[in-house]
Amino acid sequence: MESWEIAILVISIVVFIFLIIFVSRIRIIKQTEKGIVERLGAYNKTWNTGIHVLVPFVDSLAQRISMKEQVKDFAPQPVITKDNVTMQIDTVVFYQVTDPKLYAYGVENPMMAIENLSATTLRNIIGELDLDSTLTSRDLINARMRAILDEATDAWGIKVNRVEVKNILPPKDIRESMERQMRAEREKREKILLAEGEKQSAILLAQGKKESMILNADGEKQAAILQAEGRAASILKIKEAEAEGLRMIKESAPDAAVLTLKSYEALTKVADGQATKIIIPSDIQNVASLATSVAEIVKEKKQ
Repeated sequence: MESWEIAILVISIVVFIFLIIFVSRIRIIKQTEKGIVERLGAYNKTWNTGIHVLVPFVDSLAQRISMKEQVKDFAPQPVITKDNVTMQIDTVVFYQVTDPKLYAYGVENPMMAIENLSATTLRNIIGELDLDSTLTSRDLINARMRAILDEATDAWGIKVNRVEVKNILPPKDIRESMERQMRAEREKREKILLAEGEKQSAILLAQGKKESMILNADGEKQAAILQAEGRAASILKIKEAEAEGLRMIKESAPDAAVLTLKSYEALTKVADGQATKIIIPSDIQNVASLATSVAEIVKEKKQ
């Protein structure tokens, strides 16, 4: 083999090895990541999204750090309240990396550090509260824990967005006592509601009877008024008729014979009644003679 052929072969091998090394040093950083690059063991730079190449034998990609918000659910922690009640509380921490360099070099194990800090903070907060306050003050516990953790993790390049108390588990005997208390409270509310319902029912019935009596009384009153008005109108009509009759008699100027005849007719009606005594006027003979004359006149007309 000629020397130039050997040289070409060596150059080809070197180029091939260089290409292999170059390709092997290419790194792709995703949209949600940051890359921490070290040169000879020391921090060099932070890579953003895109394609990057490491300097062979000098640079190394130490960490890929996610920039998304992350959730860490910590195991239940035993805590003691102000009134010496031991309970189990577990928390959920929502956090996000804001400075990749501080996150990579600020603390050895960030997640373990946050968990330990969360446990100690929770014990300090619960130690200032009694059992009832602990069970009813979740928002207060969440706010205080978030503020303390956020301030402490700033040096680690971490932003704590939210802390939530997931479960609060009192001892078994206290849970049973609370259940009995809740049951008694529910029974009390049930009895109160039943009593209120019976009270409202009685009130409505009484109001209904009252309104019914008022309506009946108003109806009887209106009926009596209408009957009285009817009788008054009837009497008025009768009196008007009588007055009209008298007026007509007066206007017709009847003679003595007519008046005597009317008197006789009135006496006849009186005699037809059921009275046991009849008072005959003193001038009855004049009336009788007048009746005889009238009878004779009628007889002559018939003939």
